[in-house]
Amino acid sequence: MTTTQGFRIAPAPVTLEGYGVKLVPLQQDHAASLELAATDGKLWQIRVTSVPEPGAASGYISEALAGQHEGHMLPFAVIEQGSGNIIGTTRYHDIAHPVARLEIGYTWYAKHWQRTHVNTASKLLLLRHAFEVLGARVTGWRTDNFNFASQRAIERLGARKDGVLRNHALRRDGSVRDTVMYSLLAGEWPEVEKHLEYQLKLRHAD
Repeated sequence: MTTTQGFRIAPAPVTLEGYGVKLVPLQQDHAASLELAATDGKLWQIRVTSVPEPGAASGYISEALAGQHEGHMLPFAVIEQGSGNIIGTTRYHDIAHPVARLEIGYTWYAKHWQRTHVNTASKLLLLRHAFEVLGARVTGWRTDNFNFASQRAIERLGARKDGVLRNHALRRDGSVRDTVMYSLLAGEWPEVEKHLEYQLKLRHAD
């Protein structure tokens, strides 16, 4: 006999807001703003990310929305509340309904907003919604083995490294990457929430 324990509420498009950011459901009319954000730092040139190059944002969004329609993705545009500008994107992905698991990824921000409050704030909103509203039992992350900045950012959130999947996926340049896997369990969330709130308070104090 097999038992499953799914989400309390099925993941669905939602707006999450707080700590100076607003995450809204990704739509095709966000394409021009995403392309503009990506030009800040020419992010599509970074080998270990999948930021869309100029002219490719519409297809990037279409792929994300197809994943949403199929039930395994939930993409967001990230808005900086002070300016009202779209400064990047993130999403839930690899949503596994029977076991109440999802991952957070496809995350990138305009260079000007990297190493600011934005990533911590966005992750706090996403994690709180995942654990406290959806009833997720585990949240995961995956990143390129050479994306050391991403690995450090994930570890700062309080996630634990599960291991490395060798020869796991193609990069945009056709080379094959190893994938580093992380996770956070529901029981670990309350302490991580306090840690992220503390980090945001320190940034506000600065």
